[in-house]
Amino acid sequence: MGNQSTGGATVLAAHDLSKEVSSPEGSLTILDGVSFNISAGESVAVVGPSGAGKSTLLALLAGLDLPTNGHVVLNGANLSELDEDGRARVRAESVGFVFQSFHLVPSLNALENVMLPLELAGGEDARGASRKIIDKVGLGDRWSHYPAQLSGGEKQRVAIARAFATEPAVLFADEPTGNLDSRTGSNIMELMFDLNRSSSTTLVLVTHDLSLAERCDRVLSLDIGRLVSDTRGAA
Repeated sequence: MGNQSTGGATVLAAHDLSKEVSSPEGSLTILDGVSFNISAGESVAVVGPSGAGKSTLLALLAGLDLPTNGHVVLNGANLSELDEDGRARVRAESVGFVFQSFHLVPSLNALENVMLPLELAGGEDARGASRKIIDKVGLGDRWSHYPAQLSGGEKQRVAIARAFATEPAVLFADEPTGNLDSRTGSNIMELMFDLNRSSSTTLVLVTHDLSLAERCDRVLSLDIGRLVSDTRGAA
């Protein structure tokens, strides 16, 4: 369970990824021949203008969608060789998600939301492990609150705690600060970088915030479906 990768090993590889969809005007190319490798423990930002293909790329990397051409290898598994059940299993074992809109279960309190993936994975002592990570994200005194009783920043902390609870090999974050004010967003990113460092989870972050992107180890820039640059960040 959790992060099977060791430092420096490739945990995520995109091989010549292309994605085409049908539209009334004919076939539309959303991604066009994108290739890169990401090592275990790296933090990588994916940037680019609206419509560049960032969210589509994230969906392909996580096995939520399949490419028209090319393939993704996630923690040793070629996602194109697996059926939907197989991809779901790889996601459960290797992947965490944090979205702009939190995606918490409203009928579960903060602790129960964090426990959910651990219980689904059959982990032992889901409650104890979840209490630890809830404390780590600074919500030790809010664990019994329901999402409706939490602020945006607190909800995102719960979402991050849930994503890191299974110690995933890769954490995908899609505009995780998009619905938060700048100060709260900054605190949330500090938390994600801290957890990225302390757990050796690889962080792949889609963001329009260039100052945030520059804090990552690497920045992948997309434009009109192509990878136009792959640069080392300031981190």
